Amino acid sequence: MLRKSVVMSMLCVALALGSGASSLKAEAVNRENSQALCLSPSAVELKRNLTKLWIDHVVWTRLYLVSTIAGVGDQEQVLARLLRNQKDIGDAFKPYYGVAAGNKLTELLTEHIVLAGKLLDALKSGKTGNAATYNKQWYKNADDIAKFLSAANPIWSYKEIKDIMDGHLGLITEDVSARMNKDWNASITAFDKGLNHMIMFAGVLAEGVVKQFPAKFK
Repeated sequence: MLRKSVVMSMLCVALALGSGASSLKAEAVNRENSQALCLSPSAVELKRNLTKLWIDHVVWTRLYLVSTIAGVGDQEQVLARLLRNQKDIGDAFKPYYGVAAGNKLTELLTEHIVLAGKLLDALKSGKTGNAATYNKQWYKNADDIAKFLSAANPIWSYKEIKDIMDGHLGLITEDVSARMNKDWNASITAFDKGLNHMIMFAGVLAEGVVKQFPAKFK
């Protein structure tokens, strides 16, 4: 118990030092913010869990597109693991937003993956008309995800979530384009950017949950 208290104190100190400012007024505001941002063990655990889930999302999406583009025989198995990740993300939201909301998020994320697969197949086969249709549906799905999340938690603004989701789709598209053109360095760069982007997203989501349900994270 003592060790946990020491760790939490160190975390709060680090947050306070990281938010320093030059003026006294700014320092006072930062002290208030650092107190608000002092993370409880349950808040740290939530952020760790969401970060792991969104890292899995990016990694298994990447493995799926690599498998599909290269025609590797593990495509079906990789897709099954990727779809499981969407269920895992929905399940992570159920303790805060209920079973129905968690299932709805899983449904939306599953559609996100299915449309990405259809788009990828159309691009690979050179069916540009179909690809354009699926791409439009893919971005519409991202918009639906942003609307759903912003309605569930007012701390997550629609614009912020929409921008993050659109950025996610854009980075996947960069990776697909690079791999199809055998530009391996560009593919690696797009993957790295995409991974960091969704780690950031996990932080945004975790912060929103903690702020919306502070009693659960004391």
